[in-house]
Amino acid sequence: MDSALFIEMEGAQFTKTGQAACGDDMRFLTVEKENRHLAALSDGLGSGVKAHVLATMTTSMAIKFLESNVPTLEAAEIIMDSLPVCEVRKIGYATFSLFDFRLGGRAKVTEMGNPGYIHLRGTEEIAPLRDETVVSAHWPDREVRECEADFRPGDRIIMCSDGVTQAGLGQRRDMKFGWRRSGVLAFARRKVEAEPGISAKDLSEAIAREALNLAPGGCKDDISCVVAYLRRPRVMRVLTGPPYHREHDADYARQALLGVDHTVVCGGTTANILERELGVKVRVSLADMRSSGGLPPAGTMDGVGIATEGILTLSRVLSALEEMRAPDREPAAVKAILERMMRHDRIEFVIGTKVNESHQDPGIPQDLELRRSVVRRMAQALERNYRKNVIINFY
Repeated sequence: MDSALFIEMEGAQFTKTGQAACGDDMRFLTVEKENRHLAALSDGLGSGVKAHVLATMTTSMAIKFLESNVPTLEAAEIIMDSLPVCEVRKIGYATFSLFDFRLGGRAKVTEMGNPGYIHLRGTEEIAPLRDETVVSAHWPDREVRECEADFRPGDRIIMCSDGVTQAGLGQRRDMKFGWRRSGVLAFARRKVEAEPGISAKDLSEAIAREALNLAPGGCKDDISCVVAYLRRPRVMRVLTGPPYHREHDADYARQALLGVDHTVVCGGTTANILERELGVKVRVSLADMRSSGGLPPAGTMDGVGIATEGILTLSRVLSALEEMRAPDREPAAVKAILERMMRHDRIEFVIGTKVNESHQDPGIPQDLELRRSVVRRMAQALERNYRKNVIINFY
């Protein structure tokens, strides 16, 4: 990926009240070797488990077809032919919206049955460069819309299921036809105007939450929103472990000067090096000790960022990342690191390679791995589960 640009793809969902499974599905894929980024959103016929099966089958097949460059109409026909038939309605049907973007090129958006996508440049809506509707001879009642968009840095593309655009339908006098696409567009414009740098994650959640709020008494349909946002990456740096050679300490410490909102220092020895080289001190609040959850509390380093204990804390972060646990369930120090990771796009680990002899004690539990092994697994989890760009540098 071009280090100067990053595409954030995120989504938010709410399940129809009373249903055990969401009838919508979202799927994302990054093809690193092609600098290509794919997203699929599908709404299965009806709701509940049957709709969930239809939607997940559609997104999984669609992502594979996109990756393999199968022509859109051919892919749509295969998907429709493959979906199981509903015993009641005698059809197998799922709508979909597909996003395909190669960094440095145009974005392609393909839709069948879902509300039309929204392309924002700031608060301005951008029309597609190409907008064609094709009809399959095999499925003449189903139209597939193919668009090409001039997707530039700072742009956002918003896709949603009809649970968003139909929110409020039949429930509010001021929304005779529901929220509609125009309502979603106006809301998204207001959010971007109020917060120009709003992330894809926060914008998708805001849209989905607003749709939910428009339906008093519960979620009347599955609600899903996907946002793709092209911008410069938000970079976070994690320093852990002392450098192999002491003469590299000063350069190592300077790696922490990325900004207080973007730096995490893990380990007492690491913090000591920064204190000596940068002339800063770790400050710990006694109030933070009450929410430490059995781990040493996180401290702050003026002009640097937060400072935590080392391998125990990193191991808990690793576990949370691999199991995709919510940060709110974690001890304060782990929560602080996780929340920062979720707010950033590129995570840079700066690892000192001097072995800490205390970790060679055979009495230490087996799952307490050396920091290098833990960081490698963290990188894999961040890339696989959260689509983060991860860089590891050794000192």
